[in-house]
Amino acid sequence: MAASSSDDDPQNLVARERQGDNAEPLSITEISALLKRTVEDRFGFVRLRGELSGVKRAASGHLYLALKDEKAVLDGVMWRGNAQRLPFVPEDGIEVIASGKLTTYPGRSKYQIVIDSLEIAGEGALLALLEKTRRKLEAEGLFARERKQALPYLPRVIGVVTSPTGSVIRDILHRLADRFPSHVLVWPVLVQGQGAAEQVAQAVRGFAALDGSGPVPRPDVVIVARGGGSIEDLWSFNEEVVVRAIADCPIPVISAVGHETDTTLADYAADRRAPTPTAAAEMAVPVRADLVATVADLTNRQKRAVLRPVELGRERLEARVRRIPRLDALFQPHALRLDDLSERLKRGLMDRAGQGREKLTGVSARLSPSLLKRSANDAQRQLDRARLTPDLVRRPLAQKQEALTALARLAQQFHPEEPLKRGYAIVRDAQDKALTSRELAAKETALVLQFADGRLDVIQGDGAAPPPPKPKKPRRSPPASPKQDDLFG
Repeated sequence: MAASSSDDDPQNLVARERQGDNAEPLSITEISALLKRTVEDRFGFVRLRGELSGVKRAASGHLYLALKDEKAVLDGVMWRGNAQRLPFVPEDGIEVIASGKLTTYPGRSKYQIVIDSLEIAGEGALLALLEKTRRKLEAEGLFARERKQALPYLPRVIGVVTSPTGSVIRDILHRLADRFPSHVLVWPVLVQGQGAAEQVAQAVRGFAALDGSGPVPRPDVVIVARGGGSIEDLWSFNEEVVVRAIADCPIPVISAVGHETDTTLADYAADRRAPTPTAAAEMAVPVRADLVATVADLTNRQKRAVLRPVELGRERLEARVRRIPRLDALFQPHALRLDDLSERLKRGLMDRAGQGREKLTGVSARLSPSLLKRSANDAQRQLDRARLTPDLVRRPLAQKQEALTALARLAQQFHPEEPLKRGYAIVRDAQDKALTSRELAAKETALVLQFADGRLDVIQGDGAAPPPPKPKKPRRSPPASPKQDDLFG
């Protein structure tokens, strides 16, 4: 009789089939597959509400996160296609509602939710996310007042970022046409839904990238506009990509998103906020009729300013003219004086003529032929007594001859070559210039000594012969004066 199994393995180390046990042992893979199928069949579609935690976007584009509440945590994953269609940027702390299915991950014995869609849980959570984003961007200085730019007074080109089919663009164009017709460039974008924020940001950056050199002019001001709606409808204008594009735009931006009570982060980043799109058009341009009236008023003021000095000058001139006396009143005293002087002149001439006549009569009485003959005879006798003798001419000539002889003797004595006859010599340089000191002579290499009977060349230094002196120009003799006639013939 064979021994029992308990006898062979008293410690029950080897697994054995027991009586009544009809279940085969399962492998880990088999039980994991059963669990996965059971969970997915039972929870094929669920909606979960929780707070995001550990949000991480992988390089592949998949989104990994965790949903948690006060007592539990559930891992989740959102594949790239669904993650790219999210209308907001998931961040830690946001309360959301996730829709998808539960599944298991056998590799780690965990279960998770594969999320198909992700929504913010209620308006309160949306406002909390909005406030969080606002504080973050405000801390970066994107809403600072010193970043705001002044709007141009009269823009020539206006860029509008909005939907091309809504009533917003019609209201803006109508208002611009009423106030001041301008050149409008419309950049059509989605203003709601998936991809709207990226299109709005791209439009703002596109306007900023224009340089005006091409066929499309660069706008002087940009209007970002959208009609009213709920906070969900306006959420695209709360996205960071839109806010940063508006804040970085070098062109002044007017935000006209929603109605007067609606506020978005784009309003904080823009240079000016308009309560409505129509109000944005009013901010962008002045009223043309008011400008025309203002120009007309300034023109009139300019004319008055120009004519006022003329009118004042005319008034002053008329006042001075009234104070100037009449010409006849000015000339009357002078005319009377002229008449008086004319009469006095006439009487004076007559008196002077009478006196001259009387004097002439007295002189003519003294002029008689006998007196004239007597004066002529006296003059003839004086002329006869005056005789010309040779001594009167010879004496001055002799005096002049003696003076000339004395000057000739002095010239002979003071002639520079006269001392040469007594043994002296004149030292000259190569240019025949007289040297008067030893210092000047020591500087010359060749000297010329002039004696009474000729010249002698002297060489100093290396013994080279001195250059011949330059010939002197002959002195011109003064022109002969014309010979004086001899007084005595």
